[in-house]
Amino acid sequence: MTRQEKTKHCEWAGCRETGLHRAPRIGPADNPAEAGASQYAWFCETHIREFNRSYDFFKGMSDADIASYQRDALTGHRPTWNLGVNAAKAGFGVHFAAGARGTSPFRDSFGFFDEPPGAGGREEPERRRKPRALEQQALETLDLPWTASLNEIKARYKELVKRHHPDANGGDRSAEERLRKVIQAYDYLRKSGFCS
Repeated sequence: MTRQEKTKHCEWAGCRETGLHRAPRIGPADNPAEAGASQYAWFCETHIREFNRSYDFFKGMSDADIASYQRDALTGHRPTWNLGVNAAKAGFGVHFAAGARGTSPFRDSFGFFDEPPGAGGREEPERRRKPRALEQQALETLDLPWTASLNEIKARYKELVKRHHPDANGGDRSAEERLRKVIQAYDYLRKSGFCS
């Protein structure tokens, strides 16, 4: 194939420029199923701009088809299903329980799944360690005892932020230092893993 044969000409009626830009063929006259027909048309820069201005992807589609396409576009046209659909029919532990009988497709060599989920495998409630000095200081900043739960810490943090925030207290700037300390205390507790 010579260089002359590789060069495409603009397919716009009456144009003799070189066609460097491809565009999808549209309409019944441009049926790519015809022998030797390409599914792309080639245009010069001027005519590709004209083509793009007039191109309508949804041309010939019904309103229902357009709505369906737009709905599918939200997930990238990948299949989706409602929560709970296509879940394991008999529950999580079925395959692992079957392992004891030798019929499971899974091998649980270390016995991680011997207990059914939600059985509360531990007999004693989990005990929290005593706070280190900086954690104790952060708890004191939040006016909480060291036995406070994660939910109590979060609730107290939200309460103090609302109380000391300049937008919530009428622009009182004297509470800004207290607000900064509350935020630092909560961040420290969160990052140290004390309230996790």
